[in-house]
Amino acid sequence: MTVNRLLRLLPGFACALTVLPAGLAAQAASNRAASRMPASHELPIKYTGPATRPAITAGDLMTRLYILADDSMMGRDAYSEGNVKGTTYIAGELARLGLEPAGEDGGFFQYPLVFDSTSSGLSTLSVNGSSFVLWHDFAPRDQGTGARAFDGAPVVYAGSLGDTAHMLPSSAVAGKVALLTLARDSAGNRNSNVNRFLITQRFHDASAIAVVMLDWVVPQQMQAFVARQNAVRSATPGPTTPSYFYVTKAAGTQLLGTDPEAATPGATGGTVHGDVKFGQTRAPGRNVVAILRGSDPALRNEYVAIGSHDDHIGFRTDRSFDHDSVRAFHMVAAPQGADNGPVAPTPEQVARIRAMTDSLHALHGVRMDSIYNGADDDGSGSVSLLEIAEQFSKAHTRPKRSMLFIWHAGEEYGMLGSRYFTDNPTVPRDSIVAELNIDMIGRGGATDITGVTKEGALIHGGPGYVQLIGSRRLSTELGNLAETVNTEKHLGLHFDYSLDANGHPQNIYCRSDHAMYARWGIPVVFFTTGGHADYHQLTDEPQYIDYDRMANVATMVYDLGERVANLDHRVVVDHPRPDPNGQCQQ
Repeated sequence: MTVNRLLRLLPGFACALTVLPAGLAAQAASNRAASRMPASHELPIKYTGPATRPAITAGDLMTRLYILADDSMMGRDAYSEGNVKGTTYIAGELARLGLEPAGEDGGFFQYPLVFDSTSSGLSTLSVNGSSFVLWHDFAPRDQGTGARAFDGAPVVYAGSLGDTAHMLPSSAVAGKVALLTLARDSAGNRNSNVNRFLITQRFHDASAIAVVMLDWVVPQQMQAFVARQNAVRSATPGPTTPSYFYVTKAAGTQLLGTDPEAATPGATGGTVHGDVKFGQTRAPGRNVVAILRGSDPALRNEYVAIGSHDDHIGFRTDRSFDHDSVRAFHMVAAPQGADNGPVAPTPEQVARIRAMTDSLHALHGVRMDSIYNGADDDGSGSVSLLEIAEQFSKAHTRPKRSMLFIWHAGEEYGMLGSRYFTDNPTVPRDSIVAELNIDMIGRGGATDITGVTKEGALIHGGPGYVQLIGSRRLSTELGNLAETVNTEKHLGLHFDYSLDANGHPQNIYCRSDHAMYARWGIPVVFFTTGGHADYHQLTDEPQYIDYDRMANVATMVYDLGERVANLDHRVVVDHPRPDPNGQCQQ
């Protein structure tokens, strides 16, 4: 699931540490026997399972996830060869299952992404005749050709990122450069947990967004981050968005004409001049697309799409961390992983973290770690989709409509692969009757903090826990079908709709690939077991996954997909269709 990537790459941010869910017991003995789970009380760090079978089982999912989320996949970042390795595995399985390729040029792959590299000679920024130095005074975040021009735009102070109540509305910064400062905690420390996606959403009418942050970031690290790690974008321009860059406090002061940290929202500054230019090459990240043809001649040209995303966030290039101390830290002090932001543990928490770390070291020694394996995000969705495809391909009776299976690249960069596919579909877009999205379905236990309510209360998982997002936003019928399938199939899932609330601050509806289908009026259901302490951390690994729960949710998606595919009518869309080029709103 998409979150701010800067957290994991820049020193001093909240990326350093993560957690272990308290119940690391293996599956119940009866389930273990049925699904061929290993008989230990703790799942292994490394595991090679038996060949998969036609049915969706916890054992099959475990076999697959230990392959896809292995260290050898290098975190599957869409800019990297690790993503190529992961998608090669997926495509090989689809070929083995006999599914029909539905990518480009008769193959399984579609290439939705390009690299952008910032050109120092062509990237400029100045105000009132004073020019800024690239990578010293300012650092642009790439948005490629979709970024708005900001030359000649006036500066306005839009507020502190920690004080949303007093931030300016988007209408007040329309056509301007919105200057923002970082929040401070009670001790005066700046909170560098900057979620570019949410900021861009809030100030979507601005020409540009400038965040005063570079004084607390090593310039060379920022340059490497922008130039290599976050220079991936869609191969076709999306709707225009504000240009986005970071500035030093000195540069922010020149832009505004006064100290921005002492300014009042609405204060105006100088007129900005400049532009940011990028060069392009094709990125290795790939969508993987396959079809199982339907059995009904009258309906087989319609499709039920089931999707996940094949990328995660790569690996640390600067240093390694003690895996167990990372887990212990987040378990005690930051149980929402990357969604927590920076935290300062109390002395009592520090003592608990040390004791927990020592206990884990006593079990298996110290293990240094630098790879973001992405077992839950979204290895769990990717391998569940493979299991679903396998069960459909081996079923005695095919559904009436065709099934479209798609693994999207670049979700972590802002749903780029799914945007590209829905803008450039390999089947007619209006033939897709629904899309079921699977992103993070491997957790959701009682010790996991799966999110917060709209009012801010922590939400815990539990038996059968799964979140449904967007299930009735376009089609009441589709949402009702999900409830019916769960009841009639006796799946025992407990649906949590609290994170689907209109205006929810976590904005989950707009943070995964289903949003790219919904913008075209295609009914969606997003299945997720929610967040947890290992979210976007080094510790999101296969040994911490609940494979029985994962199999149960995957079975639910299979059964719902089959039900929609066999309806005698298209799922009814009874809510307004959004503007496909508009801003996603929860």
